[in-house]
Amino acid sequence: MRQLPVRMARWSARHAGRAIAGWFAFVVLCLVAGIAVGTNEATTEDFWVGEAGRAEAMATEGGLERSPTERIMIRARSGSLDMTAARAAAQDVTARMRDLPEVESVAAPVSSRDGEVLLVSVVLNGPELEGKKNVVPLLEQTAAVGADHPDLVVEETGSPAISKGVNDQRGEDLALSERISLPVTVVTLLLVFGSVIMAGVPLLLALSSIAAAIGLSMVASHVMPDSGVGMNLILLIGLAVGVDYTLFYLKREREERARAGGLLSSEALVELAAATAGRAIVVSGLAVIGSTATLYLATDVIFSSLATGTILVVAVAVASSLTVLPALLVKIGHRTERRAARRARCGKPGRAGKPETGRVFGALLRPARTRPALTLCLSVLVMLGLAAPALGLKLVDPGKDTFSRDIPAMQVYDRLTRSFPELFVTHEVVTRSAPERATEVKRALADLGRRAQADPLFARRTEPTVRTSADGRISVLELSVPHPAPSAEAIESLEHLRQDHIPATVGRLSGVETGVSGDVARGQDYVAHESGKLPLILGFLLLMTFLMTVWAFRSVVIGAIGVVLNMLSAGASLGMLVLVFQGTWAEGLLAFDSLGAIASRVPLFLVVILFGLSMDYQVFVVSRIQEARQNGMSAREAVLEGINRSAKVVTSAAIVMVTVFGAFVALHLTEMKQMGFCLAVAVLLDAVVIRLMVLPSVLLLLGERAWWPSRSGRRGERAEVPAAGLPAEVG
Repeated sequence: MRQLPVRMARWSARHAGRAIAGWFAFVVLCLVAGIAVGTNEATTEDFWVGEAGRAEAMATEGGLERSPTERIMIRARSGSLDMTAARAAAQDVTARMRDLPEVESVAAPVSSRDGEVLLVSVVLNGPELEGKKNVVPLLEQTAAVGADHPDLVVEETGSPAISKGVNDQRGEDLALSERISLPVTVVTLLLVFGSVIMAGVPLLLALSSIAAAIGLSMVASHVMPDSGVGMNLILLIGLAVGVDYTLFYLKREREERARAGGLLSSEALVELAAATAGRAIVVSGLAVIGSTATLYLATDVIFSSLATGTILVVAVAVASSLTVLPALLVKIGHRTERRAARRARCGKPGRAGKPETGRVFGALLRPARTRPALTLCLSVLVMLGLAAPALGLKLVDPGKDTFSRDIPAMQVYDRLTRSFPELFVTHEVVTRSAPERATEVKRALADLGRRAQADPLFARRTEPTVRTSADGRISVLELSVPHPAPSAEAIESLEHLRQDHIPATVGRLSGVETGVSGDVARGQDYVAHESGKLPLILGFLLLMTFLMTVWAFRSVVIGAIGVVLNMLSAGASLGMLVLVFQGTWAEGLLAFDSLGAIASRVPLFLVVILFGLSMDYQVFVVSRIQEARQNGMSAREAVLEGINRSAKVVTSAAIVMVTVFGAFVALHLTEMKQMGFCLAVAVLLDAVVIRLMVLPSVLLLLGERAWWPSRSGRRGERAEVPAAGLPAEVG
């Protein structure tokens, strides 16, 4: 593996035209293949988890699964509702909806308790997740009825309309994040390289890597269904690591060019860069892929989609850095050499640069260099202080009640639940038994319904309904709760149902299988499922990080340091996440409505991704230290030299990542805000506190012991370039 980046760079450098054409042909092929096969979207069954999932499986077996339902509200534009006019509008709605092929049934109009709203419920054909695709004709007919009855407000909401609104908003948000992150990325790269062409290369490769990964993810969805979130991660991670990997390679090639002073060819310089930065990119990419792969252990379709998208875009970004990037650098290098030759013929002095020494960052390293023990103690205490709020972490599965109120369907939903509070939440008690016991089961479910009616946590206005399958094996009891799904009251009602009411009624029947589903049960069971998988995933994550670091640097101590520092970085960022988003003090500042908790998927995903991204900086910084050590420097000199030389490029890469991730804080979806904020904070802390203060302090204090059990640095081990202008093999 050590020689693979050099061999690939050598071939690309010698066949630059073919390498560039081959890369862009690969990108086009990936996109064409993806478009040809399409995306295999996850079905409702793919999301089943825990008891709620088991209950939904039983209901589906009996043909009693939950159907996508829309609610059309009719109210007065001003003053009291004219019931005659409202009923005429309801008849119009009913007639129009029944004519649509997407509609299964339309219920009779129901009046609110105060008589100010008339409600028409419409059940769509097809499974629950298909609703967001089929709802468009319904929204059009609702708008048409509203236009025909100008004195009334006719508006629509429901899970399909809300899901469509969320998807539309997510698309707008992603476009916004691109408008924010791309210009800042370009400016950062211009400041780093001072050249439009050199700044454009990382961006070009990152965007082409994203395009290829999108096509590959569409193909991969036929093996692992896409839950609809993989695309977001491909864009988020692709731009960050794509620019980072290219940036590290480019900076190393420029260093070698400056050091060579025009004595080496562009091909030789590219190979030298491949021997160092190329290998670091491979190790870093494998570390991110390995850590992200632990998400598959969650056995959850959402995490599997996140893992697949991240792994694909990182793998493609690594491939682009090892194949097309050397070819592009050779083309640019030849252009630079021709320009230098023209200047020489005109008698003008050359513009050969000097190797970067990183003096700008010397001041940042001064505390670690002069007082490593004190710097280590203070830095660790600061990080632990930032991590402390994570001890109060609360998780919630964000449902539709948590979506942005900028979505029109959510505004209608709020008005709907004010007029019909019993529509907030429905618990579904599902039973399966022998057909001959159907009457007995129905009687027990009716008893359960009466007990729930006497419970103040349940809605009393609506009579509980029992539906039974045609063969009599499956029965479903629906119970309404007048509280939002994430509320403490709704959660408590589920606990009463599972722990008290069911055991006292249908749970006493032997041979009858019972389960509870619904929005609250789904959320609670999902959080419990994730919590149960957390120790397994974290254990494998820590082991993977340790083994990858030991393999890369042949040092058990460096491996242990990497694990501890990654935990410190992840803990501090999670603490900041809890501090900002679990309370209400930052709501106005970051434009969000606090859930009083953190979205359940966020912490686990973030810890995994943060460990992978932290390995980026770990690999690049420690590689430079190891290289300096192998060139004959003492342990202390190698630490200062390696960090000093890598500080600027690591900081530049961090600025790009912070910008990309920080742009997600401007999005509407609270879950995406939390992810973007935590990733941005983690990268910033990792690049500044961990890599410039904690890591050098630890390594300076340990000295040669940090590299145990590998041998001491061997002098003169740096690759020598033979007279032919091509670098020797680097071990």
